[in-house]
Amino acid sequence: MLHRSFLSSCASLLLALALLLAPAARAGEAATPALIPLPARLQLQHGSFTVDASTPVVLADHDASTRQTADYLIDLVARTRGLHLHIAGDGQAAPAIVLQRDPQAPVAQAEGYALDVTPQGIRIAARDDAGLFHGAVTLYQLLTPDAKQGAVEVPALSIRDWPRFAWRGLMLDSARHFQSVAEVEKLIDQMAQLKLDVLHWHLTDDQGWRIQIKRYPELTKIGAWRTPPGAGHDGEPQRYGGFYTQEQIRAVVAYATARHVTIVPELDMPGHAQAAAASYPQLGVTGRRPQVSADSGVNPWLYNVDDDTFTFIDHVLDEVMALFPSQYIHVGGDEAIKDQWQASPAVQAKMRALGISSEDALQGWFIGRIGQYLEKHGRKLIGWDEILEGDNLPADTTVMSWRGIDGAIKAALLGHDVVMSPSPDLYFDHVQGDLADEYAGRLGVESLRDVYGFQAVPDVLNATQARHVLGVQANVWTEHLPTMAHVEHAVFPRLDALAEVAWSPPAANDWHGFLVRLPAQLARYRAQHLDYADSAFAVDIRVDRNVALATGKATVTLSDQTGFGAIHYTLDGSTPTPASPRYEAPFNVGLPATVRAASFAADGNALAAPRERALDRAALLSLPGTALANCPGSDFRLRVQPTPDATSTQPVYAVNVFDTCQLFPPTLMDGVAAIHVDAVRLPRNFALAHEQKLVVSRPHSTPFGELVVHADRCDGPVLASMPLPDPAHAPRTFKLDAKLPAQSGEHGLCLVYTAPIDGPLYALGRVSLETGQP
Repeated sequence: MLHRSFLSSCASLLLALALLLAPAARAGEAATPALIPLPARLQLQHGSFTVDASTPVVLADHDASTRQTADYLIDLVARTRGLHLHIAGDGQAAPAIVLQRDPQAPVAQAEGYALDVTPQGIRIAARDDAGLFHGAVTLYQLLTPDAKQGAVEVPALSIRDWPRFAWRGLMLDSARHFQSVAEVEKLIDQMAQLKLDVLHWHLTDDQGWRIQIKRYPELTKIGAWRTPPGAGHDGEPQRYGGFYTQEQIRAVVAYATARHVTIVPELDMPGHAQAAAASYPQLGVTGRRPQVSADSGVNPWLYNVDDDTFTFIDHVLDEVMALFPSQYIHVGGDEAIKDQWQASPAVQAKMRALGISSEDALQGWFIGRIGQYLEKHGRKLIGWDEILEGDNLPADTTVMSWRGIDGAIKAALLGHDVVMSPSPDLYFDHVQGDLADEYAGRLGVESLRDVYGFQAVPDVLNATQARHVLGVQANVWTEHLPTMAHVEHAVFPRLDALAEVAWSPPAANDWHGFLVRLPAQLARYRAQHLDYADSAFAVDIRVDRNVALATGKATVTLSDQTGFGAIHYTLDGSTPTPASPRYEAPFNVGLPATVRAASFAADGNALAAPRERALDRAALLSLPGTALANCPGSDFRLRVQPTPDATSTQPVYAVNVFDTCQLFPPTLMDGVAAIHVDAVRLPRNFALAHEQKLVVSRPHSTPFGELVVHADRCDGPVLASMPLPDPAHAPRTFKLDAKLPAQSGEHGLCLVYTAPIDGPLYALGRVSLETGQP
């Protein structure tokens, strides 16, 4: 069960003072152990203790959970450090690692622990099982300060630690794309290592029903599978899907419980109900059977509001509650567009019978009825902030604020508990960087620094209202993250930043200190074969293209998002090392040249893979579509792969589903005679609901449309028009070429696809200007 543990203002002040007065913790960067999240109180002392294979782990109590925690620690250290510890009897003399559940442990807060390292040994004590586990996780990090193997010298120190928030969460969307049990468990294990304690598991949506409900077998026989656009062509499978059996779910819940992670299941309602209606059409408003949706976005299918539907929902919740012991059950409540309710005579009659005047109020009544059912069964309802749009919520309903922070503020003012989970701040489907090799996801960029700087408690809340903030949660929506490699890339290391926001006291927030501690954590990820993103440290290689084109020389500027570490580079095509020239200031090179650069930590380990940029006339006249800005009028932008269910991570294309128009930046056009485009045809599988009217439609003069090139502006003179091939017969990727009229000086280009908007979506893979003929 979760406990409300938001610290009072007085306690926070005392905690901040304790941190500031801990001189050893502030003595210098090198002295601070590489712990994430940073403990509430940490004080370094004199001496150290060496842990090697002969160091016993002693259980000072006979609690089964203490043995479980010891086994977890031993296994984790063996897998990552190659250091094989063993459990000894409680009569073992020092030196040893001692674990103890102790009602007198010097940290009284829930989930708190005390960890002491002296030259005589290591001792972890806690008053509850979760606290002891968290202490063991901290010890694991102390035992893995680097990528070395075997014995390790641990500095003498004293830690008194407890969490800032009780809800330290991550939402995994398994409805849009399905992850295996092993993949879900791997994510849970990483959460536990960061002291996160809530996995919000999104299990039903328009695109799939992922949880077995034995009373209603069609939910997984039909609702768990969808037919992708272009099924059977270009590598797209005939169908996509999967579901978790109840036996598998019990196993995952047990796995999480052993790591002190609570799984909160989400079954979305009243909207996002298309997979349910596809399985049992009588649950929908129209009575028709839709297909399980292959379109991401907002679909129109709602549950109806008759008694039989609530009987179905109640029966489903009965089986869900039997599988998940969590106090909270998430019922969604978001993005329920009301078109079907408005058009239904039966629904309108129900509203009149209930005395309800609006469809938004009907949703409030709907959610309130579900909340009452959960309350009768000893559970609490939690939902997205749209559930505030009615007046029937049970008093103990918790609100998850996703549409910015306004929902959290409103809920707290009304006396509801809240979880801060705002878009875009904590939406991990947003990309971490904007370099050409970034994975698929939503733009704009939500960087590692952005997450670390998230303010969990809005300033407008007073101390009493702030106590309603249970904690924070990041969301991993998977519309554009089709594999676990995508999920891991999106989550890590931003989850480290969130963990520190969720656990550590606000006074400890120190961006540079966090970066100093992060390289050791990245080494732990490598040891566990985790596909984390290096976007925060990836080197961006920039030149003034037009100066280089005009002079044959380029001034090269190197940078990364953090400014942390040292950037080293080469000009001969070799891989940069710490022995390569160190970047100190912009430098000049003659064309042609190839610049390769990478950033390195103080210990010489690479923080990111090398990035490369060729500098010659052809390369300077060529740009990937991901580097071309949207045309004026719409800032919506996605990075997508060629197929919705791709199993690879590249290539990635930038698309604006509202306007297929991009800008090639002003370029020195002297001598340019032609344009070459690597083009791609993509499925237009985006459900836009009421925003469909914003999609720009343009006239076309050939059957399937054209790629039109305008000079300078999108209403400028037409320089070229390249007909698009018949999508029924052309490959997914194809080439377009055209001559360009002679121009001098710097000019930009506006590239516009005029394909009919009821057909495929087109994107630019790469645009190259050429001095020869097409």
